[in-house]
Amino acid sequence: MEHYLILARSVTYAQRMQKVLGRTGIRCQIYRAPRDLTDLGCAYAVRIAAGDLQAALTTLHAESLDPVQIFLYQRGLYQEVQP
Repeated sequence: MEHYLILARSVTYAQRMQKVLGRTGIRCQIYRAPRDLTDLGCAYAVRIAAGDLQAALTTLHAESLDPVQIFLYQRGLYQEVQP
């Protein structure tokens, strides 16, 4: 199933993202970022449904919670996308 991972710089930042997205009705979950996606060490990611990306980015930007990176998971592979 397709989804996006929005990478955050820390678990606290990911929790803030989750809270803001939840208030606007966007369902999401926090995960440790897969090691092969980042060199930040202990980065965290917020997983959202594929159809929610634009609304999520608009919401996060309005709250000054810009992501570090964004990845699309599709057919078993992650691919970085530009916001």
